[in-house]
Amino acid sequence: MLEIKKQSISETFSIYLDKRMLKILLLGSISGFPWVLIGSSLSLWLKEDGLSRSTIGWAGLIFGVYAFNYLWAPLVDRIQIPFLTKKVGHRKGWIILMQLLILISLFLWSIINPSENLALVITVGLIIAIASATQDITVDALRIEQIGEDEGKSMAAGAAMAVVGWWSGYKLGGVLSLFTAEYLQTAGFENYWQLTFLVLGVLVIIMNIGLMFVEETKSLERQSQQRETDILISNKFKKENLFTKFITWISSTIGGPIISFFKKNGFSIAIGILSFVFLFKVGEAFLGRMSIIFYKEIGFSKTDIAIYSKTLGWITTVIFTLLGGLFVIRSGVLRAMFLAGIIMATTNLLFSVLAWSGKSELLFAVAVIFDDIAAAFATVAFVAFISLLVDRAYTATQYALLASIGTAGRTTLASSSGALVDWLNGDWGIFFVLTALMVIPSLIILWTIKNKLNLSEK
Repeated sequence: MLEIKKQSISETFSIYLDKRMLKILLLGSISGFPWVLIGSSLSLWLKEDGLSRSTIGWAGLIFGVYAFNYLWAPLVDRIQIPFLTKKVGHRKGWIILMQLLILISLFLWSIINPSENLALVITVGLIIAIASATQDITVDALRIEQIGEDEGKSMAAGAAMAVVGWWSGYKLGGVLSLFTAEYLQTAGFENYWQLTFLVLGVLVIIMNIGLMFVEETKSLERQSQQRETDILISNKFKKENLFTKFITWISSTIGGPIISFFKKNGFSIAIGILSFVFLFKVGEAFLGRMSIIFYKEIGFSKTDIAIYSKTLGWITTVIFTLLGGLFVIRSGVLRAMFLAGIIMATTNLLFSVLAWSGKSELLFAVAVIFDDIAAAFATVAFVAFISLLVDRAYTATQYALLASIGTAGRTTLASSSGALVDWLNGDWGIFFVLTALMVIPSLIILWTIKNKLNLSEK
């Protein structure tokens, strides 16, 4: 697993020069880009089409599918895609199929008017979310499989690069989206968002070309272990028929990873871990869901948002994700998690200052920079934390489970963010104070279980 002690700064940074890190960077970008589509792009599209904050907030429920992708993660591990699996590999076959669905969805958005067909717009957004959540399962697995099981330092560096890649896909995709929409709007196109989605489709195609240069290892060992589990469960039945085979398959693929997780940690600690993972980033999600609406209402243009929130934010994120990875490696993941929680809460308060002071480009830049620092640090620490918790025998599925639970907290609870702002009568300052307080329950839980966690830190 991760080796986190007794290494110099230069030794740590040298790991980032491994060519495999570039491939992990690409995989992270592929994973992060769809969030631009169903996040800031969709929110601003609906906002500029005259829909309410509450409607936009509840539309964010489509993110909820990320919370349940664990349910079909075993299927992604086992089912082969006709033609694609043989041509490009099992993992890449699934990624390409999901990217194709996203591409088709962008085309559909390009011919829909949200004020006339809101339900259809949200349905297409849901398809994008499902495709994205599904590809995340195999992207994470392919990312982990790029690193050997005994390469602890490289695994930590890979976690940092995956986060950099995710934010690159999210931030730079957002820059392209906002600049394109602003340009087309200024040029007089009434359907400027629809045309923007066609441009974003080109980016999807480019990323899939890059995917072809990522190697994929054979899955013989994983398949062998799956068969062993199948045999172990099937032996519990006196007779073998179609029904018992189905039950065996379901029990092996879904039940196996869950049983392994609770057996490794114990029931009470496992529940504590799941609760912490669920709650840790709720405050960040509340802020993130409404941030672009706040920027718009306070008076910033799409260009302002693109420059400060996306471009500047991306640079900040890249730098501090790499530094965050260094801190996690040298100081330990638990210390990093506590520090990340405190930083997230503190930076959220900067948005309260911006809300109470009124439009200020300086305060906007400061708030965005520190928010991105906090998000970068928290995300790399969170990824490392999950990576330490999973059983290597069930890496993909258990990682999907923990990531899904983390996403559940961010998506299901944060969907009420718009309604909360409305309930506060548009008092953005108080709203951001509340988001700062939301991290406290998760840190209390982590403090109570920290000495009982079964982490393989060396």
